[in-house]
Amino acid sequence: MNRQERQLDQIQRWMQTVISAPGGVESGIASEAAQREIPLTDDQLESVITRSSQQTSYERIGIYANAYYARLLECLSEEYAALVTAMGTAAFGAFSMEYLQKYHPASYTLGELGARFPQFLQESRPEPESNAGTPEWTDFLIELATLERVYSEVFDGPGIEKQELLTAETLNTIPPELWPELSLQMAPCFRLMKFQFPVQEYISSTKRGESPAIPDPTNTYLAITRRNYIVRRAAISEAEFFLLSRLQQGLKIGEAIYEFADAGLMDSEKLAGQLHVWFKHWTESAYFIDVNPGSHGMTR
Repeated sequence: MNRQERQLDQIQRWMQTVISAPGGVESGIASEAAQREIPLTDDQLESVITRSSQQTSYERIGIYANAYYARLLECLSEEYAALVTAMGTAAFGAFSMEYLQKYHPASYTLGELGARFPQFLQESRPEPESNAGTPEWTDFLIELATLERVYSEVFDGPGIEKQELLTAETLNTIPPELWPELSLQMAPCFRLMKFQFPVQEYISSTKRGESPAIPDPTNTYLAITRRNYIVRRAAISEAEFFLLSRLQQGLKIGEAIYEFADAGLMDSEKLAGQLHVWFKHWTESAYFIDVNPGSHGMTR
C-alpha cells in the first residue's frame, strides 16, 4: 500500500501508537498494533513521515513523541503539585516516567492519568529504614499523593450542587424516639481519610507558595466533600472519624452510637452533649443529604 492509498484515520491510529509507545518510537513502529495499521521495516519510515532538509523521519516523529510525554508529565505535575514540592522536580519527573511506562495511559480523559500514582509509589517504595514501625518520609510522600488524588476525584466526581440537602432544621423535627432507628445518606462526594501525617496542612502551605519542611508524624483525620464546586476538607477528631465512619457504612444512628460508646472514646455524659453539636455541624457541612428511604417513613 502506498502513501496515497492510506486513509487519514489509519495514519492517525498508527501515529498515536508510535508516539505513545513506552519503549520509544522505534519500538512503537515495530509493535504489533502499529504494524497492523501500517506494516513497515526500519528503512521504510519515510514512506509515512517524510524527512525535512534538516531532520530525519525519526527525528521528526520523535518531536511528537517527546511532546506527548511532556504533556503527560505536565498533567501529573499539576495534579500532584504538592508532591512535586516535596520530592523535587527532578525526582518527581523520574518517578513519573517510570509510572507512565508501567501504567500506560489507557483512558480517553487525562483525568484518569494519575489515578494509580499513589499505588505506584507504594509499589516502588524501598524497604523501611527502621523496624520500629515509625512513619518515614516515604510514608509521607505516599499519603501526600493519596490526598491530592482524593481531591481530584472529589472535584471531578458526582456532587450535591443541584440537589436539595438535608438541613439541621429537618433533623430537629424528628422525634427523639425515632433517632436510634434512622440511617443517614451520605453525600456522594463525601470522603473520610486517616493519615499518619498532617498532609492537608502541607498541601495548603504549598498552595500559598511556601516550601515547607516534611512535618513530624501525627495521626490526622479528615472529612472531605465538595460544595459549590469547591473541594472542602476539615480536620476532625478521632471520635468524629469513628462515628462518621460507622454512619458511612450504613449503620443506624443507634447502632453507630452503641459501637462508639463501646469503643470508649468518650464518656457517656460528654457524648450526650457532643452529639447535638456534631450532627448540627455535619449537616450544615452537607455531609448528609437525606434520611435514608424507609427509615421509619421519615422524609423531607
